[in-house]
Amino acid sequence: MKLFQKLIAVPAVISMSTGFAVNAAEINSIDLNSYSDSSKVASMSDFQSNEFFPGDWTYESLKELSTKTNNVDSSIFNGKSISRIQAAAVLNSVIQSDDLLAGGEGMMNGSMINRLSDELGSELAIMKGRVDGLEARVNEFEAGQFSETTTMSAGAGFLIGATDSASGQTGLNNNDTVQFEYILEVDFNTSFTGEDKLNIEIETGNGLTNVGADKVGLDWGSGNADVLKLDDINYSFPVGSWDMAVGHSMDASKTWPNACSMNNMVDNLGDCGAANSVDLSGDTSFSASTGFGDGFELGIGVSGGDGTGLFTEQSSDAYGLAVGYETDSYGFTAAYSDKDTASYYGLTAYYSPEGLPTTLSGGFEFGTPEGTGEDTTQWAFGISGDVGEGTLSANVGTNGQMKDSTTDVYAYDLSYEYPLNDSMSVTPFVYVSEVAGSDNTTGFGSFLSFSF
Repeated sequence: MKLFQKLIAVPAVISMSTGFAVNAAEINSIDLNSYSDSSKVASMSDFQSNEFFPGDWTYESLKELSTKTNNVDSSIFNGKSISRIQAAAVLNSVIQSDDLLAGGEGMMNGSMINRLSDELGSELAIMKGRVDGLEARVNEFEAGQFSETTTMSAGAGFLIGATDSASGQTGLNNNDTVQFEYILEVDFNTSFTGEDKLNIEIETGNGLTNVGADKVGLDWGSGNADVLKLDDINYSFPVGSWDMAVGHSMDASKTWPNACSMNNMVDNLGDCGAANSVDLSGDTSFSASTGFGDGFELGIGVSGGDGTGLFTEQSSDAYGLAVGYETDSYGFTAAYSDKDTASYYGLTAYYSPEGLPTTLSGGFEFGTPEGTGEDTTQWAFGISGDVGEGTLSANVGTNGQMKDSTTDVYAYDLSYEYPLNDSMSVTPFVYVSEVAGSDNTTGFGSFLSFSF
């Protein structure tokens, strides 16, 4: 019997001896017919009226045996009568004990136990049947569950927000909108060797259309248009000192170091402004990383696909690597990526001053487009710290990749994440996204997050 089964079955038997947790009414006539002779036991009324009183041989014998046995509660023999099922529970506990087996007195105890077993045989059979029934039900329940190495976690969120922007901007329906959005994510993980992991992520949502619009909007939600889709499936495993990962819809930087602790709201400020290098996206991807002492880590990755094949003239392929160093108080990551459209060089870092509940994060990225395109730069900086029971975050940076010939525009956001309990939090926010040659996009709102 497994541990979980014992946890259910053992208390079910032992509790009968207390006179409180189990009584005759809890055993229906169907159970009686299954585990006893109907000619001897007609109904539950027999148990309720057939009791043992002080002075009866059965009562006094059980009282004597229970006082000799360390693991049997004899407190029910307090001068009041006991039911037959209570007597059977005490006898069952006595039988399972080895305290009465030594010497000549053990022989007398054995004879007494045999006589009591004959007297309470029907009740003992009922108790055994109840436990066997519980065990069968537990086995049936466990048979329909995940394997012992499989876990599931999930998250959900609701957002209500408003934006004010110039009409005609990409991704925005009009210049004033109030929207309600949601997201649902389900994550399955299982292991086959104890060191590997198969990860499956499923997601749906109706965001990224208004409040979360294009890159100038929120870094929140899912644009799956109410359809539940496979968002990622990957398998990670060790090879020597390397951590490997392969998968579909997986980032090529899945195993890489990334020293960025910004809690940004605007999408363009994500990954400390260096998302094209330190966070190498992809479709069908391979990612690997290894540590080489004193906090240093190396990551490499390749990705191809997007429905056009792998590593062909038609496919969208990417290659990259990252080197990182992290301690409890600070860290940095330097990364390089080569995509079909451009190459990127990025640097991110964080610093948590000792004794202060504050973290500073920032990053810079330099891009060199293929052909005659102009070079681009992008940066972001943020600060977050504990305020009351929640975390206040403020961030600023360029609103995307800036060309040398254009005027830089910026994005700003402010948010406060407040935990309602261990599984719920609420985050009010406000942001401003500047747009070249047009009015700014401003937005505000709040989202409620659940984890389970």
